[in-house]
Amino acid sequence: MSEFSEWFHNILEEAQIIDTRYPIKGMHVWQPQGFKIRKYALKLLRELLDEDHEEVLFPLLIPEDELAKEAIHVKGFEEEVYWVTHGGLTPLNKKLALRPTSETAMYPMFNLWVRSHTDLPMKLYQIVNTFRYETKHTRPLIRVREITTFKEAHTIHVDYEGAQKQVENAIELYSNFFDYLGIPFVVTRRPDWDKFPGADYTMAFDTLMPDGKTLQIGTVHNLGQTFAHTFDITYETAEGEHEHVYQTCYGLSDRVIASIIGIHGDSSGLVLPPSVAPYQVVIVPVLFKKGAQTVLDFCNHLKNMLKDNGIRVHLDDRDLRAGKKYYEWEMRGVPLRLEIGLRDIENKKIVLLRRDTMDKETFDYQEETIITDLNKILNGITQNLKTMAWEKFNSDIRPATSLQDALDILKEDKGIVSFDWCGDESCGREIEEIVKVDILGVSEEVHEGKCINCGSPAKSRALLAKTY
Repeated sequence: MSEFSEWFHNILEEAQIIDTRYPIKGMHVWQPQGFKIRKYALKLLRELLDEDHEEVLFPLLIPEDELAKEAIHVKGFEEEVYWVTHGGLTPLNKKLALRPTSETAMYPMFNLWVRSHTDLPMKLYQIVNTFRYETKHTRPLIRVREITTFKEAHTIHVDYEGAQKQVENAIELYSNFFDYLGIPFVVTRRPDWDKFPGADYTMAFDTLMPDGKTLQIGTVHNLGQTFAHTFDITYETAEGEHEHVYQTCYGLSDRVIASIIGIHGDSSGLVLPPSVAPYQVVIVPVLFKKGAQTVLDFCNHLKNMLKDNGIRVHLDDRDLRAGKKYYEWEMRGVPLRLEIGLRDIENKKIVLLRRDTMDKETFDYQEETIITDLNKILNGITQNLKTMAWEKFNSDIRPATSLQDALDILKEDKGIVSFDWCGDESCGREIEEIVKVDILGVSEEVHEGKCINCGSPAKSRALLAKTY
């Protein structure tokens, strides 16, 4: 996959994931195949969240005065906001923003909802679209003006310890989600100059795309009491005192789908984890004049049996050459392809192709065990995709002992550079200026070693990478 950007755009079109021809830059249309991948990914996410979160839905529009209340926050988004200024032909008395994110939409309501310590913790989430006037070069699913799959969770706690614990829980939740999808990642604490506007600190998930650039795929923010003071969100303690709450928020976006496509794909097209594949199994009957109806009857029976047992299956009985069908389903990333002809049925065999390895084998068909056998293979595909992705990811994290070393790695090998850092902001900004890439953040504390730039005692191990 030498030219990833071209491959990525081509596969979005060929596999009918999205259509980028919508007449507004940075906005796209989800097509049926892409929408199913999105749907199944969100199903996994909702199952994780619904264990202890409640789903809500807030309006798209935010009054200008509410958006402007939190100065640090709005400053972080002021160049990206879309404004509604008219209702029909009538100018509005108050401009309305299309949400760039929902803190300033939700928190005035939290002021009304939170009354007592017995109401807390409160954990809510919504999956909505958000709008940001992206001025950089837009990229489908990666850098867009309408984020169509924006999952944001917002939690409220009685003390800092509760918020801190929720940050840890959110990191664990996202880690499990990405694990289901076979997406490798690093979790770092973002530098203070790169944290979410208004947050005490930001934790972020980054993965690595095939072109050597990192993609931020999730963030978790400890908001402390910043917004609680701004929107006067208080609760009554057991002693009858009124205290401001502590808050967190954490989000994911369309970039999750981009990472599934980019990380697992190959030169033949998509390679989809079974958990999000629109079809987990495709059945292709191999037809000749003799016995054609027998083959079709067998394939229909098998399809119905798989469907009844919860496997997403498709029977491709179109009047097309088998080779054309094979190409199409390989390009669309279907995990398992079953090829069945008359001789196979007579011999109680099925020809099976695994999309992750492209290995084809002849498989003994036993009706009483076929569901168990296929599920076992699908689970093996999931595990293999995860293993391959993590091995590649870990091999692309390289240590640097000098700035020149870091520059050489970024130029020749790309990927992620790990290094010792003193933690000082001016030193960090100087490092970014020299190597011309961003410090992703701090991955762990260290108690020995010297800063790669200034030579002072290192406080942490940090990561550098080219980013989207």
